[in-house]
Amino acid sequence: MKNRNVFFRPIVVALSGLLFGWLLLRATAGHAQTNPAPHYVIGFSQCTTADAWRQAMLAGMRKELSFYPNVTFRLKDARDDSRRQQQQIQEFLREKVDLLIVSANEAEPVTPVVEEAFNRGIPVVILDRRTTSKLYTAYVGGNNVEVGRAAGRYVGSLLGGRGNVLEIEGLAGASPAVDRHRGFAAALAAYPGVRLAARVQGDWKRPSVIRNLPAVLRAHPEVNLIFAHNDRMALGAYQVCKQLGLSHRVRVVGVDGLAGPQGGIQLVQDGVLTATLLYPPGGEEAIRTAMRILQHQPYDKENVLGTMVIDSTNVLTMKMQTEQLAAQQQDIERQQRLLQQQRDTYASQQTVLYGLAGALLLVAALGLLAWRALRANRRIARVLAGQNEEIRSQRNQIQELAERAQVETEAKLRFFTNFSHELRTPLTLILGPVEEMLTTGADFTAAQRHDLGLVRRNAQRLLRLVNQLMDFRKIDVGKMPVRATEGNLVAFVRDILDAFEKPARQKGVALRFLPAEPTVLLPFDVNILDKVFFNLLANALKFTPERGQITVSIQPVPSENSVRVSVEDTGRGISEQDRAHIFEWFYQGQQPGAQGSGMGLALALGLTRLHQGQLTFTSLSGQGSTFVVTLPLALPAAMLAPAGSVPAAPGLAQEELMAAPAAGAALAAPEAAEAGFATGEGRDALVLIIEDNEEVNAFLAQKLRPHFQVRTALDGSSGLRLAAELIPDLVVCDVMLPEISGLEVVAQLKGDWRTSHVPVVLLTARGAPEQQVEGVQAGADLYLTKPFNPTFLLESLRTLLSNRERQREHFRRELSVDTATVAPAQRVDQKFLADLTAIIEANLERAELSVEDVARSLGISRVQLYRKVKAVLGTSPTDFVQSIRLTKARQLLLDDALTIAEVAYRLGFNSPSYFSTSFKARYQISPSEYRALHTTPVE
Repeated sequence: MKNRNVFFRPIVVALSGLLFGWLLLRATAGHAQTNPAPHYVIGFSQCTTADAWRQAMLAGMRKELSFYPNVTFRLKDARDDSRRQQQQIQEFLREKVDLLIVSANEAEPVTPVVEEAFNRGIPVVILDRRTTSKLYTAYVGGNNVEVGRAAGRYVGSLLGGRGNVLEIEGLAGASPAVDRHRGFAAALAAYPGVRLAARVQGDWKRPSVIRNLPAVLRAHPEVNLIFAHNDRMALGAYQVCKQLGLSHRVRVVGVDGLAGPQGGIQLVQDGVLTATLLYPPGGEEAIRTAMRILQHQPYDKENVLGTMVIDSTNVLTMKMQTEQLAAQQQDIERQQRLLQQQRDTYASQQTVLYGLAGALLLVAALGLLAWRALRANRRIARVLAGQNEEIRSQRNQIQELAERAQVETEAKLRFFTNFSHELRTPLTLILGPVEEMLTTGADFTAAQRHDLGLVRRNAQRLLRLVNQLMDFRKIDVGKMPVRATEGNLVAFVRDILDAFEKPARQKGVALRFLPAEPTVLLPFDVNILDKVFFNLLANALKFTPERGQITVSIQPVPSENSVRVSVEDTGRGISEQDRAHIFEWFYQGQQPGAQGSGMGLALALGLTRLHQGQLTFTSLSGQGSTFVVTLPLALPAAMLAPAGSVPAAPGLAQEELMAAPAAGAALAAPEAAEAGFATGEGRDALVLIIEDNEEVNAFLAQKLRPHFQVRTALDGSSGLRLAAELIPDLVVCDVMLPEISGLEVVAQLKGDWRTSHVPVVLLTARGAPEQQVEGVQAGADLYLTKPFNPTFLLESLRTLLSNRERQREHFRRELSVDTATVAPAQRVDQKFLADLTAIIEANLERAELSVEDVARSLGISRVQLYRKVKAVLGTSPTDFVQSIRLTKARQLLLDDALTIAEVAYRLGFNSPSYFSTSFKARYQISPSEYRALHTTPVE
């Protein structure tokens, strides 16, 4: 009996525990059922769901409702019919919803039924479109008057205070359309030069714009900006402008700023719209306000949502923020689905538990499972709450990062300005003594006077660039005032044009000046317009070829109360891809040509707008470009200089003009690609000819082209630049060159490790022995006197290339199989290899070491490094790095303390298997076999 009690006691204890757990679960479930969360029914009367903005509003509501499973949400779509909306609100009243949300189609027809709901005690939240009554519980939506004002201010600033605007309005009678027009017109009143040329009535939809706008644009060709009351109508306006060929001239601004592939943010990023005004749908805020009302929590009656302008300056930030929020919302929805699955699991288990109450053991087991599910639900709920808090924290972090980025940008610009100021002092100390030495008539040699002139011209050029940087900063912060005085614009432009007469004549370019009248009087700031016209003329002179023509014309336009100054050239024109960016700061473009600072045209545009003018251009590829400056004949009183002040004379120096590149629109040629580089003998070898006599230059090219690739230069500066860029296999150079002599060219080529390996042949008419010795001492590999035998020259070049190949083999043999280092020597090439090898060996453990990293450490470009290594060693930098790693591996494998894997990672290989494969491919033996072969086991 005692044994039987011992046997049953654990069973009884277990059953008692299970029964207690089941009763506890019952009590917990009963308590949860006696205190359920209150259930609410919210009715939403929407004017329409047919557009993306309304769908975004509804999506925001559903997103916020996902946090309230105890709310039933009912939607009725009026489909833009006010009578239907009245009937649907009456239906909500009969259904006795707990709260009503209304977004009215039209204000007046819906107001009575909204007042009836409010008077019945049903809370009413007005969303987006107001009614004509104050009988509502709360309002959520944007301030359409402020949206209109913001658009007006942006348009006035964008047009520089002058222009003609067309407004496309929303549905007649809708409060957003009325308020947006009122705010837009009020803001434009602050810009007298901006005229509202026409208004087009729309219905918030694109087809109405496509149908009505073409006739209005034909009647008002002066329109240069369109403001549409939403982005859908703005897209229609852009399509009409594109169809009429006006998209390059007429800018379009919309309202909504929705995210997504067809939203306003994407349209701005794609360049379809110039800007869009953010008008939040307010769905989330409407549900939050409704829940605060239903839960008897404090709330605001007026909940006005903010707005902002989204244009090219902030569209990427806005897009990234919206995409991150969308991803976070997807994560929340995924967690909620998991939570619902757990709830469903719990419900099904609870049902089974109650159905099997007669079987105590089974019920207890199911109760235990239900308890565990409950714990999981609570854990998931805590995780979800934490993620919600994290999302809120991330939103705040995004805002803080945006503000911090703005502060950092401002700090960089301040540093930029301060640095430009600091450059002025040393430039002044350079220019002062140089000017004094050149003007005092000191006894200098011709070469010394030439060098001093070179210093002065380049110092003046650098000073002008510094001044342009400072002007850029002044314009950016609005600290460059206009001080205009009455003057003759024709005489002013003629004085500037005279400074270009000599350089144009030297280049063989004809200058024409065609003023429509001998005198055009208007107030203008001499210093500002001097910079504008100087940059335009310098740019035209740069891109106008020999025997070309530059025409400057002045034409008053009394009907527009303005005057136009056009600078037309017969150059190559501006490419299609560069036209959209030609006025951007520091843009150098993709078109081949002389490289500039990328500031001139941007500065000219900023200064012209500062002067209340406009700068436009037209260009045809291969036919030239025309830049037109339009200036007003009258300026505001705030821009006029005090009476009696004398305008400063423009400070243009012909020396500066000769030295300075065309600032601004210089379209730099892209760096030559590696694929075009060739080394070795025969037809693939590249020969650079530097000869100032064009006939001799052409003769040499003609004789050598059947046997080599040939590039030519007419002076030493161009030759040195091409040599550094191309890294040729051989250079043929004349001794007597302008500015930089052939001997100086040789010395610089041999002193620069990028070109130190290149053989140089000097050609000269001076055949004295001491002159030949001088050439050889400068570093020339061969000295030939004119006239020379072309066949002898050709064979000499082939011999030099063969010697170069043998020298390349010599360098390769210096890379010993037992060590990865190259012994430094006096020769420049060996010094280069020593530096290159040292950099590679110092970074062997870096698996991510790239050719770009090595080139950056040497202070050169990736292409130059490739060409130098290819020319000296006959291999690529990547193969050279791999060779050093594998050579170093043979040393490390002799150390028994290191495993093969450790050797692989120490040498920067991503995996031991890749190391073994590379080692065996190089030495036809695996690392383990190599170690076994070269290490002696301990006896």
